[in-house]
Amino acid sequence: MLGAAERQNQSMLCVGLDPEPAKFPHHWRNDVSKIYDFCAAIVDATADLVIAFKPQIAYFAAHRAEEQLERLMAHMRVRAPQVPIILDAKRGDIGSTAEQYAKEAFERYGADAVTLSPFMGFDTVQPYLRYPGKGVFLLCRTSNPGGDDFQFQRLADVEGQPRLFEHLASLAQGPWNLNGQLGLVVGATYPEEIRRVRELAPTLPLLIPGVGAQGGDAKATVQAGWRGQAGRTTGSVIVNSSRAVLYASAGPDFAQAARAEAIRTRDLLNAGR
Repeated sequence: MLGAAERQNQSMLCVGLDPEPAKFPHHWRNDVSKIYDFCAAIVDATADLVIAFKPQIAYFAAHRAEEQLERLMAHMRVRAPQVPIILDAKRGDIGSTAEQYAKEAFERYGADAVTLSPFMGFDTVQPYLRYPGKGVFLLCRTSNPGGDDFQFQRLADVEGQPRLFEHLASLAQGPWNLNGQLGLVVGATYPEEIRRVRELAPTLPLLIPGVGAQGGDAKATVQAGWRGQAGRTTGSVIVNSSRAVLYASAGPDFAQAARAEAIRTRDLLNAGR
């Protein structure tokens, strides 16, 4: 799906759906009942420009808007059936609890993929891999400064002493990737570490947040992560932009402004190849 969406839409851009009613256009400002309407308008304006959509579940749950998220997922299936939907949930738990989270992501919401925190180990990932055709993006090297606290530390008892994020990338490319369902989350604020992850995981899709409002360099991000021949990627690069697209305008033209910003970002990313 990722490869097909990239080719059809000529895009590496993922639009993150992080609805904040306080930032909605003036006529909907602070109206939580308009979360679906706002996000659906963004989807309609950008469906032919993206490689994926990424709704962040916290922005819906915080406003008791899970039903609106369900409606939005159904709308995306109709409006953009070719575009994968990555549910950004960053779950991480064991056993039967992980099974319930997997059911939530893939059965309740119908997502194509979900983000997970892998730091409790592989058994927290396995329940998601029991869903054929579904994807899992593991947090690997995140864009926040606090990611250094663990991800950048070296593993003293492993030969060659890789950093934790390097060890995780190797596991995801190798023994953990039983059915080809895994991808990695790597922040755009660390291009050299994107490059290192790509070396260790040459065929995995990389979900890269941090371009736009978080300050990541779009061109450097693509040059670090994109690999391919004859215009086809060996492992998809999915560069997420949320606020810069969603809130490009606070007026009634917000959807048109979002489309213009999505075109600008898509073209900037493509130039990086």
